[in-house]
Amino acid sequence: MPFMYILECSDRSLYVGSTWDLDRRLSQHNEGEGAEYTRHRLPVRLLYSEYYSRIENAFLREKQVQRWGR
Repeated sequence: MPFMYILECSDRSLYVGSTWDLDRRLSQHNEGEGAEYTRHRLPVRLLYSEYYSRIENAFLREKQVQRWGR
């Protein structure tokens, strides 16, 4: 199932992403196998997620949220 998600990193910064498998992706981030940004800010925790019927919509939402200010 496609998701857009927001993580809080150990330095309290935020990371926005999209994925097919939210549980697997969260594990990847916390194991240092996720994005370069989160790799240096472990651990991360899930703050928010939205479900979409298509991955394209989750990706578009990710890009929209990334343009927001903190």
